Formats: sequence, C-alpha cells, structure tokens
Amino acid sequence: MAHNKPLARKLRLAHALKRNRAVPAWVILRTMRRVTYNPVRRHWRRQKLKV
Repeated sequence: MAHNKPLARKLRLAHALKRNRAVPAWVILRTMRRVTYNPVRRHWRRQKLKV
C-alpha cells in the first residue's frame, strides 16, 4: 500500500485498529458477564477490510 494515504482512509484504518481488541476485564465485571467477547473482532489474515 502507498505510504501517502488520503486522510479519510487513514482515519478508517485507525478506527478499525482501535476497535479490534478484546473487551476489557472491568467491562466484563461491570456487566456481570453479559458482555464477554467483542463481535467486531477481526484477524488481519482471515478477514480483509473494505476501506
């Protein structure tokens, strides 16, 4: 990919990077284990972004 990206694409990639993480332990505790996993979780090799 090109080093110089449009700002909109860079922001979308940053957003995808930030939301691709596990649910924090304090959230699991606060919700009494109703929220245990992140359904938006994505692996870089299995699923590609449409950006």
